[in-house]
Amino acid sequence: MLDLRQVRSFVVVAEELHFGHAARRLNMTQPPLSRQISLLEETLGARLFTRNNRKVELTNAGAVFLNEARELLRHSEAAIQAVRKAEAANG
Repeated sequence: MLDLRQVRSFVVVAEELHFGHAARRLNMTQPPLSRQISLLEETLGARLFTRNNRKVELTNAGAVFLNEARELLRHSEAAIQAVRKAEAANG
């Protein structure tokens, strides 16, 4: 099962294409961020990034997942808003 924190972290790394910058945006340090991405890659069974000391790039699988991840995050936010709206109407 996907962890939304890992998905959110993936999207930020994909947007930044830099683990250090992404970690700062996420208010965390780089080692836990790298671990989250590794765990996500294990869950998906695919490498999402190619990386070396100078460059981070999305793989083909990463590019496909980026679109799906953004949609998943939009849906999760919509679900939260729907629940809050329903709760406000009841109470």
